Order: sequence, then C-alpha cells, then structure tokens
Amino acid sequence: MANENTVRRAGSATIGAEIDAGLRAHMSKVYGLMAIAMAVTGAVAYGFGSTPALISMLFNSATGSMNALGWVVMFAPLGMVMFFGSAVNRLSQAGAQLFFYVFAALMGMSISWIFMVYTDVSIVKTFLVTSIAFASLSLYGYTTKKDISAWGSFLIMGVVGLIIAMVVNMFMQSAALDFAISGIGVLIFAGLTAYDTQKIKTMYLQARSGGSVSSRGMGGRRVQTNLNAGNMDTEEMTGKLAIYGALTLYLDFINLFMFMLRFMGSRN
Repeated sequence: MANENTVRRAGSATIGAEIDAGLRAHMSKVYGLMAIAMAVTGAVAYGFGSTPALISMLFNSATGSMNALGWVVMFAPLGMVMFFGSAVNRLSQAGAQLFFYVFAALMGMSISWIFMVYTDVSIVKTFLVTSIAFASLSLYGYTTKKDISAWGSFLIMGVVGLIIAMVVNMFMQSAALDFAISGIGVLIFAGLTAYDTQKIKTMYLQARSGGSVSSRGMGGRRVQTNLNAGNMDTEEMTGKLAIYGALTLYLDFINLFMFMLRFMGSRN
C-alpha cells in the first residue's frame, strides 16, 4: 500500500509538472502573439499618422472630421472581433493567426489619428507607462491564488456603462465627464487585464481536460468565443486559445493605453 501511494503521488507530481510546463509555454505563446500584433499596430499607426498622404485617406485635416474610409476603418475592428467569436471553430489555426494580424493592422489605422493630436514624446511615454502597468496587472492575474472570476460581470457592466457615457458626451462635450470617463476607463481595463489573464489560464486547463471551452464578452472591443473540443484535437484547441488569449489581452492593452493617453498625452 505504501509503495502504491508513493507511485500515485509521484504520478500526480509528474502530471502536475507537465501541466505547469504546458501552461508556461501557452502563456509565452499568448504574450508572443500579442507582442507581434502590438508591433504591427504601432508600425501601421505611425506610418499612417506621420504620412499626410495616408492620413488624408482617413481624415480631413482641414475640418478634423473622418472621411468615408475613416468610418469604415473605425468600425471594421469591432465587426472583426464579433466575427472571430463565431468563426473560430471553422478557421484553421494559421487562418485565425492571420486574422489576428490583419485585425491589428486595421486597429493601427483606426488609432493613427493620435499622431495628429498628441506629441510623439508623450505617446512613447504613455506607451511605456501602460506597458509597465499592464505587465504588473497581468502578472497578478497569472500568479494570484484568489479566484477573481467574480470581477467579470461587474467589469463588463462597467464597459457597457463606459460606452454609453462616451456616446452621451459626444453631444454634451463636457470636460468634467470626459475626465471621469478617462479615469473610470483606466480602472476598468486595469481590472480586465488581471481578470482576463486568469481566465486564459482557466480556459487552457479546461482544454487540457478535454472539455469544450466557452467565454463570453461584450462591449465596444471585447471578444467572445466558443471552442468545441469535439471538432479538434487538444493541440489545435490550445493553439486557437493562445490566439484568443492574445487578442483579448491585446484589446485590454489598447484600451488601457488610449484612456491613459487622455491623461498623459501632450497635445500638438
């Protein structure tokens, strides 16, 4: 009996070590995909924002308003996020990854206006501060033993309220409300960064157990997916989960950056 218990404990420890190693590799892939997407977004945003001929395709510099193509580019990322959730089961892993990078390029075009409004130095400073904050929050979500899944409903409600407030302020043009929106936006997406990191861990473990994986999200730039384990092997599922996780954290970072830029950005 003692030998049997020893073997059982050794086997459990081996399985646990394999899961830990697999999880670390999975998270490394998530952050790697996210980093590439951020590089694509930054390059496209700077390329458009610093080139008058390109930025004029999206914005009328004389009036400061968007052209027809600008409106399309502005809403295209939202449509792509919604499409991804329903199409992820049909897309191959390579197709999902390509989709992510195309999405990142469109996002870069949609935020290229920041180079017209804010100084390059303030954009770089805000990006560095956001990177440090994001890394700290994501590390907390990954390492904490506390179950923070209860944050989800509250944070998603906050995103919806934030969108409503932003739409209202488009008509009110209130500086006080704009300041409040910026502060609340930073807090909400800071919380979502930790929450989503822990959720990515949970989804990976669900996939390793052979079950279906489902995640629900809503709001301006949230993503939802429903992966069916019966349609793919574990390796394919975890590969797609890494892309999903990278997309989710990428959106958290972009939103956190944009709200912090409203605080820290120095206008041209």
